[in-house]
Amino acid sequence: MRTVKISDLFEIKYGNSFELINLTECKKTDSDCINFISRTEKNNGISAYVEKLPNIEPNLPKTITVAVGGSVLSTFFQIQPYYTGFHVMILFPKQKMSDIEMLFYAFCIRKNKYRYNYGRQANKTLKDIFIPEKMPNDWNDLSINSLNDLNSKSLIKDGYNSNLSKWKQFGLNTIFDIKGSSTTPQQELEEYGKGGFPYITTQATNNGVGGSYDYFTEKGNVLTIDSAVLGFCSYQPYNFSASDHVEKLIPKFKVNKYIAMFLVTIINREQYRYNYGRKCSQDRMNQRSIRLPVKNNQPDWQFMEDYIKSLPYSSSL
Repeated sequence: MRTVKISDLFEIKYGNSFELINLTECKKTDSDCINFISRTEKNNGISAYVEKLPNIEPNLPKTITVAVGGSVLSTFFQIQPYYTGFHVMILFPKQKMSDIEMLFYAFCIRKNKYRYNYGRQANKTLKDIFIPEKMPNDWNDLSINSLNDLNSKSLIKDGYNSNLSKWKQFGLNTIFDIKGSSTTPQQELEEYGKGGFPYITTQATNNGVGGSYDYFTEKGNVLTIDSAVLGFCSYQPYNFSASDHVEKLIPKFKVNKYIAMFLVTIINREQYRYNYGRKCSQDRMNQRSIRLPVKNNQPDWQFMEDYIKSLPYSSSL
């Protein structure tokens, strides 16, 4: 599949850069109530609803918003008029695109978040990110709700079996060593100064990264899980330090970034099991299992790698 730069397909402009505190919030159902798009990665980027300003027209619908700071590359197709906060860019297609095409490109851009996990903003590099020149025919049949669902539509090459009924349950502790990480207070990290090693926290945004410092305690190429709240899982390719309640899943198999991203997606689909009164503790993780594709009754790691590689954004991982 031929790829091109985002700037080849879209005009890129800064949004309004409004501060929510200076706007009047309203109810979604009120007339003249406008979506306010911020850098959040939730709710299609909508963090509030605000009254329409008398002299400022909202941004046009049928455009794409991209957070270039904060939750970098949180990217969404906007079907209603909106205002934006700071560090949100707007993509205008240079040629007419269908809604599904716009959703497809928002999906592709969002999947480049992996490249911006460690304090690196995208305001200068967004235009140069590579995306497919055309949407694959497979996507014409996708619904809006299925675009972010790993198992909703197989884009894998013919010959691979993605029938979920044939997947099998594996205990997390059979494929990972489940261990805690050393807790490093952020105040201590400040003494080491800024650097290239991520500081992993229990936050469920920005891959769990709360900063980058010149110090690490943990080896990379592992999965981390927040054991304080909802069990958010992320892949850490680099050496890192950690806050309290960050657990490690150390693979007992040969892992790479493709297999890791497959597993992270599967594990995060289980977050509904946890809440503030029922935390994702090590004990619960040791009792937990996930359903995976199999070959000879063992996890089919090659299938997982090939699956992720088959997706449109995989070359950008």
